[in-house]
Amino acid sequence: MVDETNEVLRKAPLFEALDEEGAAALRASVSEVRLGRGQTLFSEGDEGDRLYVILSGKVKLTRTAVDGRENLLSVLGPSEMFGELSLFDPRPRTASAVAVTDAVLAGLGHDDLRPFIAGQPQVALQLLKALATRMRRTNDVMSDLVFTDVPGRVAKALLDLADRFGKEGEDGLHVHHDLTQEELAQLVGASRETVNKALAEFALRGWLRIEAKAVVLLDIERMRRRAR
Repeated sequence: MVDETNEVLRKAPLFEALDEEGAAALRASVSEVRLGRGQTLFSEGDEGDRLYVILSGKVKLTRTAVDGRENLLSVLGPSEMFGELSLFDPRPRTASAVAVTDAVLAGLGHDDLRPFIAGQPQVALQLLKALATRMRRTNDVMSDLVFTDVPGRVAKALLDLADRFGKEGEDGLHVHHDLTQEELAQLVGASRETVNKALAEFALRGWLRIEAKAVVLLDIERMRRRAR
């Protein structure tokens, strides 16, 4: 189990640039956090004092509008990192983190990380790279909301989930996203009815098969064309 945990951590942006000695030193400061499905790790507006790497399970990041509607910003899985923004900008959390499934996380306090960064500048570069990647993704999402119709956004979201959570099977690429219909709709910024209509159309065309909190992609090339 320890070896599996270390392997997941090694793939995280925070550890990628380190040699084994540096990674071992950083792992010594890590604390394990276990969440049950639906459990909130932190809420929007909370003080941020640590970042997290997902060891197993899935976590969603959300924001809540003034009228109470929830916007699902992203769904993260093993080796993905979140909460690093407050390391560079120590203001309240800009999103809530909630477990989509049972999850195990590695938590690293900012007070432990800052001295380490001072002696390992490559760690800071990796963190900034991760932030830049997230900013690009956010820009893509904003652009899609303006220029892409709902079926295109659904196709693109499923392909992104497939890249990170998909597993090849004899009958296609199985994508266990673990999201409810409402959560999937929040992820693409549309109503549940419109998203369900798009999924039904894809299924009718033979591009995918719908399963409980999952899809099986049967024609990835056509899905990619639709995502454009």
